[in-house]
Amino acid sequence: MAAKMLYRPVGILVGMAGGALASAVFRKVWKATGHDNDVPQPMDEHRTWREVLPAAALQGAIFALVKAAVDRGGATGVRRLTGTWPG
Repeated sequence: MAAKMLYRPVGILVGMAGGALASAVFRKVWKATGHDNDVPQPMDEHRTWREVLPAAALQGAIFALVKAAVDRGGATGVRRLTGTWPG
């Protein structure tokens, strides 16, 4: 129970940092794939489905990967501190 209580604020802070990290990674990957800095937004009427959907898929995959890594790392850190796996 203590590990779960300790993990909650740590998880929030680490999650915020993970979101920032995921955004930075996505921008670098997007640029490295030969695109400009302007990521196509779903509601931009001047962008095609062929532009919007791959960008969204790539962004979703990167965010999911970073979230899993951050969550796992946070839980591992809490276990090191408390000896108990949160959850």
